[in-house]
Amino acid sequence: MQQYEPDSLPPAQLAAMRRSMRNGRAALTRRSLLRASTGGALAVGGLGVLSGCGIPPASKTQGVSSQDHSAKENEINFSNWTEYMDVDESEKHHPTLDAFTKRTGIKVKYTEDINDNVEFFGKIKPQLAAGQDTGRDLICVTDWLAARLIRFGWVQKLDPSNLPHAYANLSSQFRSPDWDPGRAYSYPWTGISTVIAFNKKALDGEKVSSVSDMLDNPKLKGRVGFLSEMRDSIGMTMLDMGKDPGKFTDDDFDATVARLQKAVDKGQIRRFTGNDYTSDLTKGDLAACLAWAGDVVQLKADNPDVDFVIPDSGYLTSTDNLLVPNKARHKTNAERLIDYYYEPGPAAQLAAYINYVCPVDGVRAELAKIDEDAANNPLIIPDKAMAAKSNAFRSLTPKEETAYEEKFAKLTGA
Repeated sequence: MQQYEPDSLPPAQLAAMRRSMRNGRAALTRRSLLRASTGGALAVGGLGVLSGCGIPPASKTQGVSSQDHSAKENEINFSNWTEYMDVDESEKHHPTLDAFTKRTGIKVKYTEDINDNVEFFGKIKPQLAAGQDTGRDLICVTDWLAARLIRFGWVQKLDPSNLPHAYANLSSQFRSPDWDPGRAYSYPWTGISTVIAFNKKALDGEKVSSVSDMLDNPKLKGRVGFLSEMRDSIGMTMLDMGKDPGKFTDDDFDATVARLQKAVDKGQIRRFTGNDYTSDLTKGDLAACLAWAGDVVQLKADNPDVDFVIPDSGYLTSTDNLLVPNKARHKTNAERLIDYYYEPGPAAQLAAYINYVCPVDGVRAELAKIDEDAANNPLIIPDKAMAAKSNAFRSLTPKEETAYEEKFAKLTGA
């Protein structure tokens, strides 16, 4: 278990936080609030703040529950992101949660109080660091924050006997991230894929099927967009260069930055954006860009000129993950809810509403009953070929985080 130690606040990490809060995955999209994925932001907004609050380091005795009251208290307190749960036409009820309660008798207090990973961590860090109950039995956070919580010993190990559907139906591409091998502490709520999006009219007959096409085709000069999130832009470029974002070295990172710097210097890249690329792509100001799949599903529905491609070299997928915090009163009930969403029926209802990558195998037939287009959309239900191209950006040490964010900030001019 990693001992908690407050991180310093290098200028590059401050810049990373500002990027995420201003226009990265923390910014509001049409369908949901996309996830801030910059690990440096956690150091700024969460860990750095801890050092100024007199909060003691996490002790190595943490990582255990208080008494589980699930047998006597039929309830769960679940914190999630805005617009990340199915709702009925009245927008007052969540059909899948209501069905869970009807089946089990367990009432779910569902709270949409996660707007950003950094902000949410600030809410729960005092109790976590002090070994106290956060008042939440289940939380949903992005993979980099999930990794930190696990390392600090601030979440509980899950009981496999309460998760038969989750264990059986979890898609193979999400089964063993380097930060939680075998999913001992977490299960994904959704996947968030980074792909290449393009505007067919703006391309005017040019072909874009790879990052190299974006970086090297002179006819696209000044009409190419990359993302202001370091992991996405660096990771996708690494794949194009034949490097593995799950195993790269410092030299690999530097070579990738140099590749992008060359494109910046010759004016090939118009700018590094957050999800504000959606407007530029729709208008045709960007002919091609790196994009998040959740946006692309909506953009395609609204504009027939917008489409996407999965490069032969592969693409990146991150995850938002369900975890049970230390001292949660209703751990078993929380595990039952996790397992419920790994049944094909509830998983399909959720996927039909939120339009992100579904991590549940065997859901396609159920989803087709609700929305055939969604069932056939590889951005929601990846086929085997697409799933095989999925890659994850490896976990970073605090030292790497600082160094890499500084280099990326210089590249983007942040």
